[in-house]
Amino acid sequence: MVDHTRFAVPRIGIWTGALDVVPASRAQELAAELEELGYGVVWLPEVAGRDPFVHLALLLSATRTLVGATGIANIWARDAVTTSGAAKGLTEAFPERVLLGLGVSHQNLVNDLRGHNYHKPLSAMRDYLAAMDAAPYTSYRPSTPVRRVLAALRPKMLGLAGEQSDGAHTYFVTPEHTAKAREILGAEPLLCPEQAVVLESDPTRARAIGREYTKVYLAQPNYVNSLLELGFAEDELTDGGTDRVVDALVAWGDSDTILARVREHLDAGADHVAVQALPAEKRGVPDEQWRELAGPLTSL
Repeated sequence: MVDHTRFAVPRIGIWTGALDVVPASRAQELAAELEELGYGVVWLPEVAGRDPFVHLALLLSATRTLVGATGIANIWARDAVTTSGAAKGLTEAFPERVLLGLGVSHQNLVNDLRGHNYHKPLSAMRDYLAAMDAAPYTSYRPSTPVRRVLAALRPKMLGLAGEQSDGAHTYFVTPEHTAKAREILGAEPLLCPEQAVVLESDPTRARAIGREYTKVYLAQPNYVNSLLELGFAEDELTDGGTDRVVDALVAWGDSDTILARVREHLDAGADHVAVQALPAEKRGVPDEQWRELAGPLTSL
């Protein structure tokens, strides 16, 4: 069952896949630096790289207070007993420093990449959560609850997140979506949106970097449908999106501009914003952006 005592998640964190493209020892060094810079959470994705639970164990062991979050762990990647055991093991070792983000992922990443059957994602998530709650655990038990949020975009999954987890992790969203998500969730569940940013004031260069990001996610129907519900037109969402789409999803410019967008999410009802600094080059590490943005962002 979900423990509804509220998790005191820090207001600002970093969402990044960059720690997966460097050696594990370097990832630990970067995580320690993120902690020293004042970021409270590091979010790790899951596609086909390091197992996110193994990766979190490495990063949390190299830091003192940093919260490690999965953004997201794919429910088709492991059964509910395995996920429950991994989350409880990490939580026991690092009390109140683990946030389990669970999601249904996307059809191509489930059917094609993993060879599973992507079907009825809402029902699949509901059943998975029930199986996690019923899972046996024979190891030493954690002293604090397992904290979990659901990757959610649309009303039904957001509703499930509010009922059966600690809240929602929303991705590829605008502050307007954050306001709608807060209304659906109600006041108590956590709301943790991701916000992509580029610390670059040249419009052509910033949008080119941003469009490399948007074109990945605009290939996924789940994200397209979410944006259509926000009022974007279908012809705006092709080829990486129009400038209006890129600008809505990627905050670019100087640190004040980026800070303003993050503040919009907080003002719209977010408890935490997972800031994803986009590197200029593929498989790059945006560590300079993390450093330059740290002061403004962590003062929020």
